[in-house]
Amino acid sequence: MKVLIGSDHAGYKLKVEVFNYLKKNGYDIEDVGTYSEESCDYVDFAKKVAFGVSRGDAERGILICGSGIGMSIVANKFPGVRAALCTSEYHARKSRQDNNSNILTMGGRVTTFEIAKLIVDAWFNTEYAGGRHQRRLDKIYNIEKENFR
Repeated sequence: MKVLIGSDHAGYKLKVEVFNYLKKNGYDIEDVGTYSEESCDYVDFAKKVAFGVSRGDAERGILICGSGIGMSIVANKFPGVRAALCTSEYHARKSRQDNNSNILTMGGRVTTFEIAKLIVDAWFNTEYAGGRHQRRLDKIYNIEKENFR
């Protein structure tokens, strides 16, 4: 599975830790930036990851900014992207199980690396349940068809 990861300056430290953790555990992960704690715009990196996932260059993505909110907002502007801001293992499991999320967002200023590892593990190890949840995803897909032309 190909995974893209990106952050802004506020998420940089946590991004590096998560990248190294996933690389060590055998994930095919590509870091699209930023590459320092120098101030930058989260939008630019959310766009890179979300575009890659939307277009099928990667199956999943991870985005980290200060709160995780901005990254989530940007990523969800792309067709086929279901970005979920997760602050706990529960959120990570439910975002995959019920919503088949394909981009995980986290807040570097509010999430410790220990918590991030739990979130990431839950997110990667939870399968989409399908069933009744597919009806809801189909409705989301129909909204995208109506609004992304």
